[in-house]
Amino acid sequence: MFQNLRQSMAWLHTWFGLVLGFVLMVCFFFGSMSVFDREIDRWAIASSRFAPQPMPSFDKVLRPVFEAMQPDESSRNFMRNRVNGTLPEHFNTVHSWEAYTTHRDPVLSLFSAHVVPNAKDPEEAAAGTLTIDPRSGAALPQDRLKIGSEFFYPLHYSLNLSWKRLGTWIGGFAALVMLVALVSGLVMHRKVFREFFTFRSHRSSQRSTLDLHNMAGVLALPFHFFFAFTGMVISAGVYFPVSDIQLGPLHELHEKLEFQETGLPHERAGVAAPLASVDAMVAEAQRRWELMGMAGEVGFLSINHVGDDNGFVSIYRAGTDRIALVGDGIHFKAATGEVLRQDPPRSTVSSINTFLTGLHLQHFRHWLLRWLYVLGGLMGCVCIATGFIFFVEKRKMQHAKAGAQGARVVDAMAVTIITGMLIATLSLLIANRLLPEALPTGWIPRGRLEQLVFWTGWLLAMTHAFLRNAPVARSRKSPAWREQCLAVATMALAAVLLNWITTGDHLLKTVFTSTYWPVAGVDLFLLSTGGLAFVAARRLKSNADKNEPTRHSRTAGA
Repeated sequence: MFQNLRQSMAWLHTWFGLVLGFVLMVCFFFGSMSVFDREIDRWAIASSRFAPQPMPSFDKVLRPVFEAMQPDESSRNFMRNRVNGTLPEHFNTVHSWEAYTTHRDPVLSLFSAHVVPNAKDPEEAAAGTLTIDPRSGAALPQDRLKIGSEFFYPLHYSLNLSWKRLGTWIGGFAALVMLVALVSGLVMHRKVFREFFTFRSHRSSQRSTLDLHNMAGVLALPFHFFFAFTGMVISAGVYFPVSDIQLGPLHELHEKLEFQETGLPHERAGVAAPLASVDAMVAEAQRRWELMGMAGEVGFLSINHVGDDNGFVSIYRAGTDRIALVGDGIHFKAATGEVLRQDPPRSTVSSINTFLTGLHLQHFRHWLLRWLYVLGGLMGCVCIATGFIFFVEKRKMQHAKAGAQGARVVDAMAVTIITGMLIATLSLLIANRLLPEALPTGWIPRGRLEQLVFWTGWLLAMTHAFLRNAPVARSRKSPAWREQCLAVATMALAAVLLNWITTGDHLLKTVFTSTYWPVAGVDLFLLSTGGLAFVAARRLKSNADKNEPTRHSRTAGA
């Protein structure tokens, strides 16, 4: 079929990249946004715009909040058909309480799991979630969408398709295809280092697009390979569910044995017991961390088998000073505060796994490295986008002569996934600023409405791309590119202005007066995006004007 290996690799690179490139574009773009997901949350939820806070006192602040928590309505609805009988209105037995924060979080995330009486599967629990102000314990509105951490972040690996984890499967397959594309691209381009420094902007658009594609791919090659690989490793339990499905009973037995070895109870004793001072346990955990030469704050705190004699408290250190995602947990008996276990040093294999996971999830405190992550992710977007454009530019004249529609369809999809994705994102941010704080009774929840605006904006952008790309069938450029670039520029400016109007946090304030970089950074990023989009629209208009006389002269000559 192919004369040599390079030709076969070129075919593989082209068609695998084309088919899954649309998914990879989403993964790269929203993965880049997820690097600063907490900062985007601050922009989206004005009531959370204050300085990051450490884990507050459990005894004084968290315990009263936990004791008042009940399962969310969504969790109740999920469990209604999974019990023998009716679901209770009030859940009295608590399986676990959890509190989580990071060095970038002003707010605190709380989670509760309640034992469901007469559940068909005793392992299932009814879950409750809450976001609070750790300074006072006051709950933030539950209908607010954490755009960064609850929407952009899961979108980059699961496409927010939760049914049967379909989105995670698609994302994993796209990551595998990306590894294939990287290897095949290296085989195709034998002069990799020369192409690293080659960008001929003065040449034809097809040549300069290919140069930019090669340069972006080679420059961030280690970044692209590492993140595709570690993303698959992190989700390996989804792709190879050996423990949960194929070896379920053995996995359950191993889990019980592990609990026995660690001294941590696996099940409730059925004997009521009080809860000792968790603050005292936190102080003891911090004392032990300091003796180990790694003093730090609490990042994650959990209480299992609440109110039971087998209850235990696990306290994990916030490892923001290290790349490896480890918590150095110390576990206490809940009723007495006695230390049950201190996590031992990890094995070599486990250390490698936590290092790779931490490097991918970047929970560490290193701002320069975070920006390098963003740069690498956006270079991946450039590499994929230029691949789409080169595919169309190389084939559209041939397709026009043959009357084929392939180049036209790919061009419309490229517009949809590149500028259309930006329009959808900006639609979400604008809706976040325009929607009232309290929606009228009977409306869908505010967060769901914002997500609906996002998908509607993307659908409208795709519709516009297909309606306006008829010139591609005549080997010309689609005006949808320029029109959507202008829309991006306008919407980006509108989002910044609306943030100022609705919250009073304009750039002069967030940069100079009351410096608050999470909001200032998002505004500056929006303005930069809008400026680049405007320049791109001007460039596209200029190129269209230059080509117009050529077409007229050819018509006159004929």
